[in-house]
Amino acid sequence: MLELLKQPWPWYLSGTAIAFIMVLLLYFGKSFGFSSNLRTICTIAGAGKKNAFFDFDWKAQRWNLLFLIGAIIGGFLAGTVFKNDAPLQLSAATIADLKLLHIPFDGQLNPSAIFNWHFALSLKGFAILLIGGFLVGFGSRYAGGCTSGHAISGLSNLQLPSLWAVIGFFSGGLIMTHLLLPLIF
Repeated sequence: MLELLKQPWPWYLSGTAIAFIMVLLLYFGKSFGFSSNLRTICTIAGAGKKNAFFDFDWKAQRWNLLFLIGAIIGGFLAGTVFKNDAPLQLSAATIADLKLLHIPFDGQLNPSAIFNWHFALSLKGFAILLIGGFLVGFGSRYAGGCTSGHAISGLSNLQLPSLWAVIGFFSGGLIMTHLLLPLIF
């Protein structure tokens, strides 16, 4: 069983699992979104006393906090107990694209050339993390949710604003990948 859990699973199993969870959420009248946990945590910490946005009944979001805790535990287990030491199988075209950006592919999920403390503590790395974190936080707040909330929950509920948000997410990702990333690296 442990060996089965260490192997990459086919896309159709993941898709089926996500669809099953979405059906359950729709049945119970809940909507999925990961970034809403940040609002809930700020509310628990007392931010509702300073800003009306954080003044809501956070106990109605307890189920989403359990999802957050489960994601953290799952990520820890995937990186330790169920870790697969085989190198990541990446397409030759992606490896060539990374090479053009001067990022060597080392077989890891995150290239160690840019995902390390030395890079993060450099001026360039710190600026990328700071600006990137701000843009992700601002973007998810401005869009009224994160990619998982809009793309999975919003689209399954046939919400038009989620469709526009997902189009924006993908457009931004394409602009970043093909125009901005070569300028940064």
